[in-house]
Amino acid sequence: MSITKQKFTLDFVGGHSIAELLGDRDKLIRLIEKEYNVEVFVLGNDIEVAGKSKNVNKVKKLLNELTLQINLGQQINAQKIDDSIRIMESKSILTPHEIFNNLITVSSGKKIKPRTEGQQKYVEAIKENTIVFSIGPAGTGKTYLALAMAVNALEKNEIGRIVLVKPVVEAGEKLGYLPGDIYDKVNPYLRPLYDALYEMVDIEIFQQYMDMGIIEVVPLAYMRGRTLNDSFIILDEAQNASPEQMKMFLTRLGFGSKIVVTGDITQVDLPVEKKSGLILVRKILENVPGIEFVYLTSKDIVRHTLVQKIVNAYKAYEEDLKNGSKK
Repeated sequence: MSITKQKFTLDFVGGHSIAELLGDRDKLIRLIEKEYNVEVFVLGNDIEVAGKSKNVNKVKKLLNELTLQINLGQQINAQKIDDSIRIMESKSILTPHEIFNNLITVSSGKKIKPRTEGQQKYVEAIKENTIVFSIGPAGTGKTYLALAMAVNALEKNEIGRIVLVKPVVEAGEKLGYLPGDIYDKVNPYLRPLYDALYEMVDIEIFQQYMDMGIIEVVPLAYMRGRTLNDSFIILDEAQNASPEQMKMFLTRLGFGSKIVVTGDITQVDLPVEKKSGLILVRKILENVPGIEFVYLTSKDIVRHTLVQKIVNAYKAYEEDLKNGSKK
């Protein structure tokens, strides 16, 4: 394919400038050049892109999209460029700036935003429904975004407390034999929830919330018999809940409350003879008004790029095993 060149002008408004797009010492533009194997020449707001025709067209669309993000007041950095490229390459219905514009502000001052079309749909589903099931592989932001929405709702006084729940499969019925109180017993299994919360809530405030019961972190086994009003309730790792536990958990819903259930049905840790409540609940509740199921895929993985490759490799391996067993 022959080398082609395109010249065009980027239009910045509201005091914004091309410096925001170039980055320190043109590092951001260099990232784009490396990604698409092109050369970008800048003179004022005039841009010339040289490379293979297909790549030049992609870079032109990307630069126009990034310019629009800047004009909307969205900060450009390496992660934002990487996410924008991923969204555009996936042929998403939504543009990157539409997805990034859905900010979730938490008490630490951090602004958390969806980074994929799937995550955008997930956030909207939480806003619009009383119960949301988020099913997808590791790294898709299922728990992180739910926690951000919960903290945001708490800060807006939309709910009175946050209840974080997780099945403790490894400990099973032996929790009572472990030393310490309930938090000491299950703390190792709930650590990922704490780690995410520390990013969203100041540590001192978090501790105050815990002491006052405004934030509560409990194993699923301790939810029986409760009714939770004015609460944002998150069940994490729900693939490890039995059908009976799933029914018990969902019926804890009280007035003014919202439930988000997250899980990965490819990572069930239950004994082989036990069914996953998350797999079964889809057949039971999929058409109930007020309940929505959101399915995230490897395209929504926002961890290190290798995580997406690992998930896809395991998926291909498992499909090969299934196909082989059918022969």
